[in-house]
Amino acid sequence: MIKRVVLGALFGALTVLGTGCGDECVDQFDCRDKGAAPAGQEWICNADNKCELQNLVFPPEEDAGTEVDAGTEVDAGTEVDAGTEDAGTEVDAGTDAGMNVAKGGACTASAECMAGLRCEAATCQSLLIAVTGNDGGTRALVTEYDVPGMTSLSADGVASAYPRFGPDGAQVAFVQGDVTGAAGELAVRPVPLTAAAPTVLTTGTASSSTRIRYMEWEPGNLITWVRGSTGISTIAATGGSPTQATVNGTFPDLAPNGTDYAYSAAGNGIYVSTGGGAPAPLAGSPTSGEQPHYNRTTSQLLFLANPDNLTVTFGTDTTPVLRLYSLPVTGGGTPALLADRTSENATGGTVDSYIANPNWSPDGSWVAYVRAYYQNINGAATLCGNAGATLCGTTPGNVIFLQRVNTTTGAADGAPVKLADNATLPSFSPDGQLVAYVFGGALYVQPIDPATGQPTGTLIQHPKDTYTVLTNEGDDYRPRWQPR
Repeated sequence: MIKRVVLGALFGALTVLGTGCGDECVDQFDCRDKGAAPAGQEWICNADNKCELQNLVFPPEEDAGTEVDAGTEVDAGTEVDAGTEDAGTEVDAGTDAGMNVAKGGACTASAECMAGLRCEAATCQSLLIAVTGNDGGTRALVTEYDVPGMTSLSADGVASAYPRFGPDGAQVAFVQGDVTGAAGELAVRPVPLTAAAPTVLTTGTASSSTRIRYMEWEPGNLITWVRGSTGISTIAATGGSPTQATVNGTFPDLAPNGTDYAYSAAGNGIYVSTGGGAPAPLAGSPTSGEQPHYNRTTSQLLFLANPDNLTVTFGTDTTPVLRLYSLPVTGGGTPALLADRTSENATGGTVDSYIANPNWSPDGSWVAYVRAYYQNINGAATLCGNAGATLCGTTPGNVIFLQRVNTTTGAADGAPVKLADNATLPSFSPDGQLVAYVFGGALYVQPIDPATGQPTGTLIQHPKDTYTVLTNEGDDYRPRWQPR
């Protein structure tokens, strides 16, 4: 079994314990009185029970290798979304001359509002971003993209995770309670948030006796999730009985029409369901394909794959050396390579890299991804930026790049553009002019020039004070933007 490796703090629902006599700490939360750690670092409690700074740099976790997938059987007629096509997921790449109403200005439609805004209650207001964070327990959080200050979706002291917006941006779904077990509750709340308690739709126990994870919602009319490690289920946002859509697979992703969907099946590659039909392998996709992503405009599907079956070992964990591809979702064909693995010789070994955490811009003209650099000495790997990675020099562990893509062919167009060092989980805003990501446990939002991909304007920083934004579950923890 291949696992995704996590080299760094594993944040979960932790209990803060009292320290022993003479001990400074027993876990990292006892180190909070040290204040905020410098950018790119975190406080840990070391083996001597002393608070110590260490680099907050680790390979992006995708947790895809634990899925159990016995084939391609599906329940006939249980398509992921049989609802009507969603007309509320308007794509706006920033070239519309109507995007000129500033925050607080009057509007009748989101297309009139400037980048990062949506028309709500007849005024242009900031889009929300949803993340999963930790304040001693796991929390599903929302925040205005440009105003620091996060709000937990669950009640005080109740664990929650995986917030996902609905297609019209007026609701947000999340898992609360037992977020790592079968008793976890799938709940929804209205947006803007009200004092009303979340509405519970189902639980992992009621729907499948397994954990609810890898959840997605917009642009579909049904909420979709993976039952534990394999198999996809759905439920209406108004409640009712869950439906089992597939008996296998993980990483579901919904097409712009809200009905078609794709997912990856371990050892079998990418599957696609079109028009409510039974899923079928995407022609041309390799059997190692995983983590498919639709954009909102073109027919290209984004995915990662390891066609050479090359792996690398971090400690005791084995990680596939993934590459990034695109492929037409209609008809398939030959995948276009967008970002390859790399390897450079160094004295005593090599400095290598693989690709993780890809995400489309809404119009399909750009892809954001993370390149993870590591030193490789006789098959033993250490992520750059961590102690012992002596071959890396100043090379950071994670680097976010933007790659322009030909929207007709799906091929790379020009050289990649570096966006941020030591950062992960990039996510484009629905107007394509902002990229959210996580750096040092904090949320950042970078305006970009959609024509060049270059950073522009002022970087927006959300301080890591009450909450640390989590990244260790990879795409499950990627920031999600409220639709416009």
